[in-house]
Amino acid sequence: MRQFFKFMFASMLGSFLTFLLLLLVIFLMIAGVVSSVSSDKLVPVSDNSVLYARLDNPISERTSNNPFENINFASMTSKGNIGLNDILDDFKKAKKDKRIKGIYLDLTTIPAGIATLEEIRNGLIDFKTSGKFVYAYSEGYSQGSYYVATAADKIFLNPQGTIDFKGLNAEVMFLKGTLEKLEIEPQIIRHGKFKSAVEPLILDKMSDENRKQVQSYVGAIWNSILSGISKSRNIEVKELQNIADSLLIQNGEDALKYHLVDQLAYQDQFNSELSEKLSLKSKQEIKTVNIAKYTKAYVKDDKKYVSEKIAVIYATGEIVDGKGNDKKIGSETTSAAIRKARLDEKVKAIVLRVNSPGGSALASDVIWREVYLTKNTKPVIVSMGDVAASGGYYISCAADSIVAEPNTITGSIGVFGLLLNAKKFFNDKLGITFDNVKTGNYADLGSIDRPLTASERAIVQKSVEKVYDTFITRVSEGRHIPKAMVDSLGQGRVWSGIDAKERGLVDILGGIDTAIVIAAKMAKIDKYRIVYLPEQKEPLAEFLDNLSDDAETSFLKNKVGETYKYYTELQSLLKMKGIQARMEYDIDIN
Repeated sequence: MRQFFKFMFASMLGSFLTFLLLLLVIFLMIAGVVSSVSSDKLVPVSDNSVLYARLDNPISERTSNNPFENINFASMTSKGNIGLNDILDDFKKAKKDKRIKGIYLDLTTIPAGIATLEEIRNGLIDFKTSGKFVYAYSEGYSQGSYYVATAADKIFLNPQGTIDFKGLNAEVMFLKGTLEKLEIEPQIIRHGKFKSAVEPLILDKMSDENRKQVQSYVGAIWNSILSGISKSRNIEVKELQNIADSLLIQNGEDALKYHLVDQLAYQDQFNSELSEKLSLKSKQEIKTVNIAKYTKAYVKDDKKYVSEKIAVIYATGEIVDGKGNDKKIGSETTSAAIRKARLDEKVKAIVLRVNSPGGSALASDVIWREVYLTKNTKPVIVSMGDVAASGGYYISCAADSIVAEPNTITGSIGVFGLLLNAKKFFNDKLGITFDNVKTGNYADLGSIDRPLTASERAIVQKSVEKVYDTFITRVSEGRHIPKAMVDSLGQGRVWSGIDAKERGLVDILGGIDTAIVIAAKMAKIDKYRIVYLPEQKEPLAEFLDNLSDDAETSFLKNKVGETYKYYTELQSLLKMKGIQARMEYDIDIN
């Protein structure tokens, strides 16, 4: 028996030590990747180089400091994700870098919103003012990647490839049938005939009002895209619409025939064209530098150090109470960042970069207050990204000026409350019943195991109406628009950036660079440096803080693939608390 326990404990100890060793190896491997990602070592750039931009990873507002997002666990290598801030900065840097002769766009699909694509495209157009070239090559272009490619001097396409050019489609997923099967009743209290945030829960198709607004802003975005392509490719808008309506682009020959591309070429033929453009001798290697690495390349700057600053504050994602991160706008985190910039005497102006469909009405108001207080101290300019709607517009409306892209999705001035009644689900499906003891008539208000009473519904409706009135009052005062007019523009209706400008909800069309220029002009400063807030944590700290959440996200994405977005949308709806100033749904335009 003694020998048995001796071998058993020896075996257990061996297994435990093996497990520890395995954990150590995994940690060291991850630490190595983290170290390589976060290394401050300068990247060398050779003379006569080309900036290589392959934008096939999701593009966030700014490059994440969390190395977990950049790790490909299959190969334990970095994926090279890069944020919009670094992409635009790299274009500006390459514009004046004598070693960089041009940009090679390797485009297939760009996982980014349409306003983000607009900013990238405009950055390329600005780069070309240096006299340097931009070439685009792909085996096949999506509509978004083709729109970016039209900023290039020449567009190349693989002879067997094609271009997806058929128009935009905005699709909404409805959950009414699912909830009915589960016997879960969504109890909706809302203000605004267009406030269709809850339609997926109570309808099986779009309401007439919602269809009208979706048609309006999708049409405005499509017209903006056609206008940009028309100008770059010298093709009439009518002809472009006919090409899309008739689905005339079905192969590479069609794309060439209708002048959507300049040349059909295999990769080796494109490389020859690139070599000729660079005046390289036969067999001389093309020197390229990847855009993600170029961020760490040194380019001499003639500007001397200046103490005056413009703070760019990022507000990205759903608006929630409490703390946030790069993917969620926390009322505490964002308010603290705005307050810090306000109290810093060297910060002369603030650019609030908003990319959000909204969220908690209370959290939105907390952030609004900081914007309002800061506006009375120094200029505050809002730069809207892909979406700045509902709560996203709420936190923007107090600014001195609002800048948006023509295809930004904004507005959605409206609020709603959502309470689920899952009594039948628990009773009939699961056999679960509830009982309770309470010390007040409304102590159990919001319980999901029963329906709302008439008096409870009236109380919630009153809260919704109060929040809506506060919302339109904030907009009225911030935008200097009569309250009645704000109400008519509100009602939860969504607008494109260009339509919002026509109605006074937006001041100027442009991107974040435009907003920074306006901020400097309002602050009356010529020389300044940019600081970014909220401050990002050190890479390893960010990695450890987000380890469990990121691992779960990575696992689910790998398991459910494209349907992951539906999972997150449903999860977000079920987690809602309190009155919501939120856009009706996440818009995915294909």
